[in-house]
Amino acid sequence: MMRIGILSRFLFKRFFRGVGLVLLIVSGVIYAVTFVERLTGNPTIVATMNDAWVRLMEYVPMFLPLAVFMGTLVAYYSLTRSSEGIIISGAGVSTYQMARPFLFGAFLIGVFAATVINPYAVKISSENITRDKLQLVDNAIWLREASENGYITITARDMRKVNDDLIFVNATIYTQSPEFKLQNRINSAQIKLSDTGLSSDNAEIFDSNGKTYHDKWNIKTLLTPKTVLERYLQPDQISFWNLPGFIRKMSGIGVSVRGHLVQFWTLLFLPLTMIAMATLGVAFSQTRQRRNHSFATKFSIGILTCFVLYFLLNVFNALGASGTLPALLAIIAPPLIIIALSGIFIAEFDTI
Repeated sequence: MMRIGILSRFLFKRFFRGVGLVLLIVSGVIYAVTFVERLTGNPTIVATMNDAWVRLMEYVPMFLPLAVFMGTLVAYYSLTRSSEGIIISGAGVSTYQMARPFLFGAFLIGVFAATVINPYAVKISSENITRDKLQLVDNAIWLREASENGYITITARDMRKVNDDLIFVNATIYTQSPEFKLQNRINSAQIKLSDTGLSSDNAEIFDSNGKTYHDKWNIKTLLTPKTVLERYLQPDQISFWNLPGFIRKMSGIGVSVRGHLVQFWTLLFLPLTMIAMATLGVAFSQTRQRRNHSFATKFSIGILTCFVLYFLLNVFNALGASGTLPALLAIIAPPLIIIALSGIFIAEFDTI
């Protein structure tokens, strides 16, 4: 029992060493490319570094399953090259016992990614909100407020966050009475939304009498930057910890939350996805050759398989978001299928 415990810790460390190496390389490449790409769009080197870091955190969920798979391959390859894998097998340790620390490590990575990395990425990303973070209609931003005083409709081509305020660029605002009668139309290159309402320093105002004039303009609203971001952000811009409350709130007012449900189940079952990728890595790592000359071939095929699986996962996510499949089924079906097929392959190899 003690020897199994020592062996498990040894394999556990090897797994994290392999995944860490892959993450370091992939993150370094992405950070460097993003840094060069964003260099011309930022005033200082520090701002560019921060921007590249934010982008990197947004990319982490995309390549983390691939990193777990590649890290598993690297860990098994190092064990085979050093003959440690052969010694472990010769000691009577089965493939399943040997894979257990890898699967537990993958589970921990999934938990950490969902509960720590995702909230952190959302937090730093929310400090640089742009239109690509919002759910758009006809490639434009549309907001609407209904109150006892009437209706306010906002449409804008772009938006950015400045401190605690939201700035709508090339915006048009329509104000209507409770009877839906149009009262004013306001055009402005920039309209600011703060906690006190909407305002513009230079607006083109069309009133109900057909008169047009340019002046400062403001109106008190129930909308605030916080409520806008909470209601209109894309699902991946909401923290894992805030998603359940957001889903309950939006469901209570009759707003579709299928995309948010898919995002919540994706994060909740991210440990299962990581286990599936580690299991796939174990399956591709099975060999009886000491020098493992087929590693490069297996590694290349494995990478191609991962890209195919990534495409299929996106297809299932789209089916879940569209309502074609239940959100929960769309998320758990792919990793369960991967685990089942990988397990069958490992079992067949182990019985040869």
